[in-house]
Amino acid sequence: MAHSLKDYLSVSPEVADALKAGKPVVALESTLIAHGRPWPGNYEIATACEKAIRDNGALPATIGIIDGIIRVGLTDDEIKRLAQEKNVRKASRRDYGIAVARKECGGTTVAGTMIGAAMAGIKVFSTGGIGGVHRGDAMDISADLQELAQTPVAVVCAGAKAILDQPRTLEYLETMGVPVIGYKTDTFPGFFAVSSGLPVDTRSDNPADIARIIRTHWDLGLPGGVLVTVPPPEELALSFEEVDSVVSTAAREAEEQGVHGKGLTPFLLGRVTQMTGGRSREVNGALLIKNAGAAAEIACAYAAL
Repeated sequence: MAHSLKDYLSVSPEVADALKAGKPVVALESTLIAHGRPWPGNYEIATACEKAIRDNGALPATIGIIDGIIRVGLTDDEIKRLAQEKNVRKASRRDYGIAVARKECGGTTVAGTMIGAAMAGIKVFSTGGIGGVHRGDAMDISADLQELAQTPVAVVCAGAKAILDQPRTLEYLETMGVPVIGYKTDTFPGFFAVSSGLPVDTRSDNPADIARIIRTHWDLGLPGGVLVTVPPPEELALSFEEVDSVVSTAAREAEEQGVHGKGLTPFLLGRVTQMTGGRSREVNGALLIKNAGAAAEIACAYAAL
């Protein structure tokens, strides 16, 4: 028997009603919940991001896979389940069919969340940092970049994760035709740092202006998403020089210890947390909440167009 998307996709009544009425909705990822932090910190940051979106006038829609169903607008119980359950699949584009067919639970990555948001008709998505081109291996490229090139969702973030090759990541985005907007910044944020020193395609200090750029990009029939970058809170941010030094040290240690593949990112992030005395984790939490608020402002402006 043939199946349609509605057999695999469940949009919460609150989110469905908001989308039908043209109200602002912001998607949130769930790999942060399932894989980013231990309990209860993962649950606390997830609910804090949802609150920031509501406080800024939009409706949060956390996306995840629950028992093989793509759920848009997770309930509090579902968020707690992903936050505590073991063996949750990290779900990017390649994992969707596997997780759904086998009725697994999945925490959606940036790419995975963009897919779920597009299925539901959500145009704005907030996250911490996108994946990108890895340092030392230009062939190790996150699926997030390809998703940005093909899926029409605006992604609000603090740039690419600090462990990545920032210049090559921006070059890849340029090659794939993804516009990079700096929200109240002229430079690409350095994730844990306010600036990487690299220029963005354009700066905008106004959510309404950003919303018009996003809508016009799609009105022109151009494919893919738009990247909106927001610097982390300046009072907590690390210097770019410190971040670069710490990440370089961690990368060297990983090479010496033979850490590669799926184990590399957790190793690098863990060492960065250790070497910064936990300050990088504090910045990460703060930027997630700040991005969620900014995404809500942009979603409200987009809905008003």
